[in-house]
Amino acid sequence: MPISRAEIATESGDKLINRLCKHWAHKLEVEQSEGEGRVTFDAGSCLMRAEPGKLHVAVEALDEEALDRLEGVVASHLERMAGKESLEIVWEN
Repeated sequence: MPISRAEIATESGDKLINRLCKHWAHKLEVEQSEGEGRVTFDAGSCLMRAEPGKLHVAVEALDEEALDRLEGVVASHLERMAGKESLEIVWEN
């Protein structure tokens, strides 16, 4: 299974994880604990972990096509949930 990771500079990691998990919980399987969140999609999963000053995000998918799609979905939702804060999201795989 291909995996992409991003380390995003932000002081709002916990808040972003909380917002995303609440947003997706009504239609996807979501697990959330202190400073961490996991979302399971049909084609893969997203694991998020907050640290002071950064948010670690890992996306795992069934294939490269699904990975590209999930990267876009997760990035667009993170940017939307960040509001006025500008996030620089660079995926590495």
